[in-house]
Amino acid sequence: MQIIEVTNLNYPELAIYTQHSEKQLATIYEPKEGLFIAESPKVIERALDAGYEPVSFLAEKGQLKEAENIFNRVEGVPVYIAPDEQLAKLTGYHLTRGLWCAMRRKVLPTVEEVCQGARRIAVLEEVVNPTNVGALFRCAAALGMDAVILTGGCSDPLYRRASRVSMGTVFQIPWTMLSKREGVWPEQTIKELHQTGFRTAAMALKEDSVGIDNPQLNAEDKLAIILGTEGDGLAHDTIADCDYTVMIPMMHGVDSLNVAAAGAVAFWQLGNVVYNR
Repeated sequence: MQIIEVTNLNYPELAIYTQHSEKQLATIYEPKEGLFIAESPKVIERALDAGYEPVSFLAEKGQLKEAENIFNRVEGVPVYIAPDEQLAKLTGYHLTRGLWCAMRRKVLPTVEEVCQGARRIAVLEEVVNPTNVGALFRCAAALGMDAVILTGGCSDPLYRRASRVSMGTVFQIPWTMLSKREGVWPEQTIKELHQTGFRTAAMALKEDSVGIDNPQLNAEDKLAIILGTEGDGLAHDTIADCDYTVMIPMMHGVDSLNVAAAGAVAFWQLGNVVYNR
């Protein structure tokens, strides 16, 4: 291990942790792929398992022994060790397992590559909260989704909060993010999904919706489950372009679920049925 102990966070080598926003890190090497920060041992291990290349580590002193197996996997990568008090200034809170890793991004796959071999995929439309994105990835990975597609306005799955909330499942399930270019979503992408054999299901509270237990819906061999932004839900054009509009029944006067909760219900019902036939 290349251990470098620091007494403060003003070292130039730590600028990627202390001075750059996550958006800046993502574009730091344009036109090549940028960086992201993975936080916590589990998230970092899953990123390494998925083949992401580490640039450096920043760790609280107490993590040196606990994370030794991680450091030993990547010889020659510098490990900067700082006191917990210094890291708390950076994060705004004391870390219980203070370990960060700056990693290089990969080239995103195409929609066709993401869908190859998949039978159930999740599509997220303009989900802007990184906590919701992370929770949806965790649900997707656990409950039968083979891949995730995000529209260009979604929060980046590699943002620190999203990957941490996902418990590293953003590195275990194939995904891609669409271009924000006009016409890509929904027109072009839904057409591409249809061409690859997928039927599309818009999750929306509409009177003409089918129930989530609809036999024809559940019998589809390939299904893309589309969930919309927090608050407003799916755009009207998206719903109109889909093969199904699907509703989760509500009780006690509740009008909707948080998008991550709705995703969990939909993934369980519509994903589980495929893999337990």
